[in-house]
Amino acid sequence: MPVGGLVPRAVDDAAELVVRNASIHTGDASRPQAEALAVKDGVITVVGDDKDVAPHIGADTKVVDALGRRVIPGLNDAHLHVIRGGLNYVLELRWDGVPTLRQGLAMLREQAARTPKGQWVRIVGGWSAEQFAERRLPTVAELNAAAPDTPVFVLHLYQSAVLNRAALNAAGFDKDTPDPKGGQIVRGRDGEPTGMLLAAPSALILYSTLAKAPVLEGEDKLVSTRHFLRELNRFGLTSAIDAAGGFQNFPDNYSTVVELAKAGQLSLRIAYHLFPQTAGQGIADLTRWIEMARPEDGDAWLRLNGAGENLTWAAADFENFTQPRPELGDFEPEFEKAVRLLMENGWGFRLHATYDETIRRDLAVFEKLAAEGLFPAGNRWLFDHAETVSAESLDRVAALGGALSVQNRLSFQGEAFVRRYGSGAAADAPPIRAMLDRGLTVAAGTDATRVSTYNPWVALHWLVSGRSVGDLLLRPRTNRVDRQTALRMFTRAGAELTGEEEVKGVLRPGCYADLAVLSEDYFTVPEPDIARIESLLTVTGGRIVYAAGEYEGLDEELPPVSPAWSPVAHFGGYQSSRQCLAGVRQAESLGEAVAESEQHRAWRVARGLAPSAVDAPFDPCFVL
Repeated sequence: MPVGGLVPRAVDDAAELVVRNASIHTGDASRPQAEALAVKDGVITVVGDDKDVAPHIGADTKVVDALGRRVIPGLNDAHLHVIRGGLNYVLELRWDGVPTLRQGLAMLREQAARTPKGQWVRIVGGWSAEQFAERRLPTVAELNAAAPDTPVFVLHLYQSAVLNRAALNAAGFDKDTPDPKGGQIVRGRDGEPTGMLLAAPSALILYSTLAKAPVLEGEDKLVSTRHFLRELNRFGLTSAIDAAGGFQNFPDNYSTVVELAKAGQLSLRIAYHLFPQTAGQGIADLTRWIEMARPEDGDAWLRLNGAGENLTWAAADFENFTQPRPELGDFEPEFEKAVRLLMENGWGFRLHATYDETIRRDLAVFEKLAAEGLFPAGNRWLFDHAETVSAESLDRVAALGGALSVQNRLSFQGEAFVRRYGSGAAADAPPIRAMLDRGLTVAAGTDATRVSTYNPWVALHWLVSGRSVGDLLLRPRTNRVDRQTALRMFTRAGAELTGEEEVKGVLRPGCYADLAVLSEDYFTVPEPDIARIESLLTVTGGRIVYAAGEYEGLDEELPPVSPAWSPVAHFGGYQSSRQCLAGVRQAESLGEAVAESEQHRAWRVARGLAPSAVDAPFDPCFVL
């Protein structure tokens, strides 16, 4: 596509792809900005301006005119349950981004009408009641009215699930069903389940109930995963670190991404972790896996990154902020065995830890092993989440060579956190600035898909603004980051967690050609609109894996969504909206200005520079 005088030349080393006329944020300190780049064999060969890439344009070079748009390195979600999400994507009705419960219920009603007998309508993560104008959950009665005969399961964060009558029957819940450990089946006056399930505090009751729904088989799993990866590409994601998780068995549930990798059909680079699934069997699982594989086995598209995010079930805390912090039992003996086993065999790990109380106990085990010279033994390790980690614990993490991965769980659970722990605690949940000030690697992710949405721009908005999806201001400016830092947390920092920082997360010669052409300029768009950014063109390894707008049709063709009744086939995934909060923001800005004015007056009074008494306000309309 000759553009602007760039004509093909007969060259032996012609680029396969050229992006020009762009505003490129490279992430490379030696050349932060550029206008064009060239790609060959999936790797960036030239970064500069039009004249620099011109000699590399051959007859078969695909030239993309960015039309002056912002181009960034491909995003890397450092904590995403991408494997599990892909296996279920086409079965799920997504309320991600839906602005009203009324719209959500209308979608549910329509989907129930097309869902065949024996299948469920499931709404699983990516939304919060606080995002709705109504600020509430759907009721059981509303679900029964929308779908009288089709089972409906609605998961709300790590807190609860709402089931209609048909879903209760399909799941086998009745008057005699006992409450599982750590969960509650809410019952009516007659003792029958009402349709509400509560995590109290364990979410196992929610996930074990969801596991009773039908699953995809055969080719449908491949198609579902490919469409999920395309949905992630839609937002500029080119890499993700899969944090494993409950009900994700190795190697069975990993076989789909392995098959896609063999066929060259992954559009997202995946570094994955392994997570023991059965309580009391963690050491046996880890021992077996150590004999099967080693971290960094694989290639640039699919590679093992280590163990976690759980090593032993007893050491895991819960993140249901509507419930008190769980008191963990004596988990250290088994946990120490697991960490010792990993260190002796060259395996790094990531560790789920929400509360500082858990983190302190974990660190004591690490320090004991460090005194023996066994930790970290050259292995990468990190804490995930760490909402209430203390300054002392961060110092210990730094001393042990650890890293952190933070997620925007409080985008969706911020209001619940404030109600339990107060706004003061929420201001430091997590203490991102304190982490960065210690020189720690701090990567960012979403923890999608069962709580937060997989849309990384919602997480970037949270990092920069400190606000929840319900627009509650959680973190003050002192615990927020600027846009460039937030972007680095979603690019280069994630690459550091997988040991790929020399080839990923930066746009410079020799690095992977992973990039996104954005719908809006991330660095100049109004802060509320950060969450509404999408990619118009996403490139992974030099392949155009997503294209929209002016570039529609340039990406790789996917097979149709299957089964045909899938919610994704009719509604798609994330529901973009242009909700306007300008009036609210203006009022808040005025309020902040008034408060600052009053603080300034008090400062002047304290120094004798202004009278202590304040004249009564003068309003000529009321002068007699």
